[in-house]
Amino acid sequence: MIESKASTSIPEISAVSIPENAVPVEVSAASEITDLFGASLSRDSTPGTGLRLSVEDGRWPNLRPADSDPSASWLWIRLSRDGGGEISSNVGSFLFAGARWAGRGFEGLDPDALKAGVLIESPFELNRPLFDASLNQYWRHGRSFDREAYVRRLAECGFTHLEVNGLEGPMAMEETTASEFYPQFYTYAPGLNHFVDTELTRGLWPAHYLEANINRVRKLAALGRKFGLKPGIVCFEPRSLPERFFVRYPTLRGARVDHPFRSRIPRYCLAQDHPVTQRHYRDLIQNMMREVPDLSYISIWANDSGAGFEHTSSLYVGRNGGPYMIREWRNHEKIAEAAGESVVRYLRLLRDSAAEINPEFRVLLRFESFKVEHDTIMKGLGNGVDMEAGTLLVRGYSLPYSHPKYPEQTGIGGTLFQTEMDPKEAVALESMRGQGVEPVIQYAPCGAWNHEPLLGIPFPAMLHARVKSLADLGVRQVSAFGGLLNTGRTPYWPNPEVIRAIQFEPQRPVADVLKSCALRWAGPIFGPVVQSLWEGFEEALVFQPHVFHYTGFGFIWQRTWDRPFVPDIEAIPTGERDYYERFECVQPNNPAINDFGRDVLFDLVKKGPARQQVDGFDKNLFPRLDVVIEEAEKALSEACEASDQKGISVLTDLVDRLIAYRCWTTTIRNVCAWVEGVHGYLETDDEAEKTIREKMVQDAIDLELANTRRLLDLWENSSTEFMIVSDTGENGFVYGENFGKLLRKKLELTEKYRHHAPRIDRDIIWRIDPLVT
Repeated sequence: MIESKASTSIPEISAVSIPENAVPVEVSAASEITDLFGASLSRDSTPGTGLRLSVEDGRWPNLRPADSDPSASWLWIRLSRDGGGEISSNVGSFLFAGARWAGRGFEGLDPDALKAGVLIESPFELNRPLFDASLNQYWRHGRSFDREAYVRRLAECGFTHLEVNGLEGPMAMEETTASEFYPQFYTYAPGLNHFVDTELTRGLWPAHYLEANINRVRKLAALGRKFGLKPGIVCFEPRSLPERFFVRYPTLRGARVDHPFRSRIPRYCLAQDHPVTQRHYRDLIQNMMREVPDLSYISIWANDSGAGFEHTSSLYVGRNGGPYMIREWRNHEKIAEAAGESVVRYLRLLRDSAAEINPEFRVLLRFESFKVEHDTIMKGLGNGVDMEAGTLLVRGYSLPYSHPKYPEQTGIGGTLFQTEMDPKEAVALESMRGQGVEPVIQYAPCGAWNHEPLLGIPFPAMLHARVKSLADLGVRQVSAFGGLLNTGRTPYWPNPEVIRAIQFEPQRPVADVLKSCALRWAGPIFGPVVQSLWEGFEEALVFQPHVFHYTGFGFIWQRTWDRPFVPDIEAIPTGERDYYERFECVQPNNPAINDFGRDVLFDLVKKGPARQQVDGFDKNLFPRLDVVIEEAEKALSEACEASDQKGISVLTDLVDRLIAYRCWTTTIRNVCAWVEGVHGYLETDDEAEKTIREKMVQDAIDLELANTRRLLDLWENSSTEFMIVSDTGENGFVYGENFGKLLRKKLELTEKYRHHAPRIDRDIIWRIDPLVT
């Protein structure tokens, strides 16, 4: 949305000049200015009159100051009293951000300095979405999502790159069999084979399927160019191929890469060191780049979701692979060394093949999967093969950061609760740069893997602290995990404003940033109130316990909001459970079917820690959160009485999101209480203790029934898009527009079956699935 001209306090701009052979982002930036001011536009071979807009790449003489650092990522803004001057940058998206800034009257910049010219050197030369949930990943079919508006917002906020590989349809085309969830794991970070083929794989996927997917990539890349964002991709690789391929080419069979509990048919990748495989991957990445020649990076995730490297230790079935990498009977150290060296060869193959088309192409590797092979792979990085992680101290899935309020809760690195960087990170950063590695470190800007499926939950000060800690450490390249979600439906969400401020106003206090956007959105009366509510909410949020899986991506996997909440889940007949189990990430022998505390062989929540987590919610989070909600509702009532429309809009939005968060955390609290109660009941022979535990469960049921009714009321009576909702129907990662119907079914079945005694069939894993053929 173009800012209102009336909101600006800058000189009138009557003419805009861009290069004669303007690139798309220069046209977009000029359009912002001409639409705002009604200025004329000219295309000139040399800088023309009026406000000159350009990406510095040699087509025009340099507009930046001669003494500036040409290696920095910079934005130059000068605006004279007569409306002339320059907006120029060596980063395309920064030019667009500068034009958008004009719509705010260059808020935050000193007017006198603006006349002389302001040079902004951004702390991050690369700031990109990672696993962009709403644009490309499992929420890409969220309703009311506007791709162009979203990409525009990324550029405005100082992002430099755009993730462009998402599937066109709701799910990938993958082999499957009855009662198998596994193919749904291919819907995110789709591999190269789902966009282009080679002579080796032609015919494995229909041409129309590949064309639909690659056409989507082309369109997103073009959209990125329009706003100055460089395209890149994130893929699980090496990804499996269908079994019929290996029947035809048995000597190319590599590692088994599926999860033996979650899958019903084994899945294999190619033998990665075979010359035919190497030629295939060379052709694959080059075919991808012929479609998008300016593709700038690939971020590779592995050893999960149907992808993996041969003989690495973290494959779900253990070390395995084809016959070419290492002979049998070698010790673990030799196998790890050979596996790590093979990973490096694969990464370099992609880099070298892609560099034939784009010499600046980079390959990034997520490092968590390679605890044993870590050192070998690390030695092989450099020269365009780099690492990506939530921390430079990563060693496998052990992340050396604890919850700020609950030190016993570890592994929160990369989540919203990590707001600081350990001093040891600086030593690791210096070491990596010494061997030519420029790491990319992620931060958490949104609800993805933090509070799914909620939208627009504000934690701007925590986010600012995290991103600023990266800048202060000297990190130059960062990735925003999950992206910014559906920005079109979160118009009063302050988190993007913080990211923008770090890039373009890094010295500006976060309180001042929040004051400005609160005043702009809610007006002079209720702006300060909104800012105070944001602050109060964060003071509560930091006390939220981190419940593994549930406060990550598992909340929807486990159908946590819509499944009945009863002491004996399997007392409900199978047919009555089908409405949610058919979309749950389970198989008929998965303990998650009858136990909120288990999933396959994982303990998600354990008795003992569950009690501590319940206390964390009840004693620390909820008292603070409820005060904030009460204050927000009071402020909304006052705004309504005053007929203050801006205040009403912002406060309605905020109240609804706070209530949604209260409902979400209450359900997770009740899951912990269920585990403490049901597990405790089953593990004791003392009748008095059983009575206590059963009452604990029944109290949690009462609370969850009331909570579900509150959530249902919010769903049915609020116009705020407080959660991601699919416009194509529900699946294992997202709820659909029938969410209210699901909540009513949950209420019905919970009331009907709540008084059964606690029971868990712990032998469920031995069940034979009769549906498998």
